[in-house]
Amino acid sequence: MANQEWGYTHENGPSTWIEKFPEARGARQSPVDIDTTRACNRGCAPPLEWQYSVNHPRSVVNPGYCWRVDENGYNSELRGGPLGNDVYKLQQWHCHWGARDGEGSEHTVDGKAYSGELHLVHWNTTKYHSFGEAAGQPDGLAVLGVLLTVGASHPELEKVVRLLPFIQHKGDKVTMSQPLDPANLLPANPGYWTYPGSLTTPPCTESVTWILFKQPVEVSGEQLALMRKLRCGEASCGEEAMELLHNYRPTLPLGNRELRDYGGN
Repeated sequence: MANQEWGYTHENGPSTWIEKFPEARGARQSPVDIDTTRACNRGCAPPLEWQYSVNHPRSVVNPGYCWRVDENGYNSELRGGPLGNDVYKLQQWHCHWGARDGEGSEHTVDGKAYSGELHLVHWNTTKYHSFGEAAGQPDGLAVLGVLLTVGASHPELEKVVRLLPFIQHKGDKVTMSQPLDPANLLPANPGYWTYPGSLTTPPCTESVTWILFKQPVEVSGEQLALMRKLRCGEASCGEEAMELLHNYRPTLPLGNRELRDYGGN
């Protein structure tokens, strides 16, 4: 099997991405360490508002570097906060994790890493006609980031985790017909940090308004263990299809970007 073009191994991991994806060397890259002493406290912003479709079939996919849930084009809306009057639609959501508890989040907070991070990826439907078009524009995407910490089992996430044994290998895909509300993946506390950044996976396009919630959400050790059992190769590779033990990009410099702090502690 030819090496996957990019991944998280020594041969194709984040330190090599700039060779194939020039945008990965830009000044607006993600993730970053949230240095709370640098965050401008903007107090009350217009509240973030979201509304997601609950009862529609979703696809749960193993693209070789994570698990991902595709929303399959159903209606949803994210607006407010740093997004102004533009309306964004949920395209997909996925997860990053580490080989052990206490590592795996892409963003860190004052140097502290968490055990994982959920990303809900939205695109700007006010200005652009498709996800592909929006993904190339500076204000094209908005990603909600949710930090994961080990604790109680997460019931909404369990609807995905229980399907992971059926998508063990790259290219595997199943349909989830059970109702699921992505809003239940978000923390109760609405406080967040926001900054202009990029996709954290190649091509690392600098098109993302990041909205990282301050309050972590609990998942169980068992749920994380099932994520680590996913494989980054195809079934035909047999044992060569390595377990996906970690899939997070290390933090990059914030540089002169503005990091804003909105409410909630």
